[in-house]
Amino acid sequence: MMQAIPPPEILLQLSLNGALGGAMYGVAAVGLSLIFGTMRLIFLAQGAMIILAAYFVRALFYGLGIDPFLSLLIVVPVGLGVGWLVYQGLFRRAAAEEDRNISLLIAVGLMFLVQNLMTVVWGGNTAAVVTSYTASGIEILGVRTSFTRSMGFLIALAGTGLVVLFLRKTLVGKAVRAASEDMEAATLMGISPHRVNAIAFAIGIALAGAAGVAVATTFPFNPFAGFIFSLKALVALALGGIGNVAGALAGGIILGLIEAYVQYFISGGWTNAIAYGVFLAVLMFKPEGLFSRPYKKA
Repeated sequence: MMQAIPPPEILLQLSLNGALGGAMYGVAAVGLSLIFGTMRLIFLAQGAMIILAAYFVRALFYGLGIDPFLSLLIVVPVGLGVGWLVYQGLFRRAAAEEDRNISLLIAVGLMFLVQNLMTVVWGGNTAAVVTSYTASGIEILGVRTSFTRSMGFLIALAGTGLVVLFLRKTLVGKAVRAASEDMEAATLMGISPHRVNAIAFAIGIALAGAAGVAVATTFPFNPFAGFIFSLKALVALALGGIGNVAGALAGGIILGLIEAYVQYFISGGWTNAIAYGVFLAVLMFKPEGLFSRPYKKA
């Protein structure tokens, strides 16, 4: 049964919570956007890498006493290195093949491998990172919200902003953009496809690491929670527009708002159904996404 229209302060609270939660989907979608832009690969293991980063953050906190948000200084560089190695070890040869199904199958295999390794190392029970500020709240626009959700939103904004600056202001970033638009033309201009792929993949995994920090400090998690994040990031990517980095973050925020409104006005049981229904509707009627230009027909 649908709820009546709530007072403005409740509506503002719903919108704020939805936007803060959706930003986590958005930063995961930014990583997906980079990887898809260069390799034309839907990297379904992105969610598993986010949860792996969350477990890494938990280990740093309980093992070495490193604050989860300070661990960004460790997690992001490690993510860059892991992304580079994973590309070179698993995807380099497959990326050269015209058949993208090979890369997709490798990504699925990697997802299951990471999930099972996490289960072996940390067990299958739900884990969490509880700090002195976990239950703290702050006031934004007159409504109170979680401190950790707000920090997750800032991480998403900072990560997306840095990626946009990298793509627009650096020579390497411009090479990545050129390759994402036309790999053959970029190759003729002297750009190495494998180097561009490796850079984009490394940044994508680094963003998964940043998202892992936000997840670890905000939600309980287990080794199999990553698949949901992959699906939600894929929905956010479709909403924002494939290849549009800022649009991917916006798509995540829109998805978070949809989920918050559906949970309040209809029922929590309808949340995923309506979110995926919106996803299908966008693919059918505006496949380029809400923030991208229409595709040009050949």
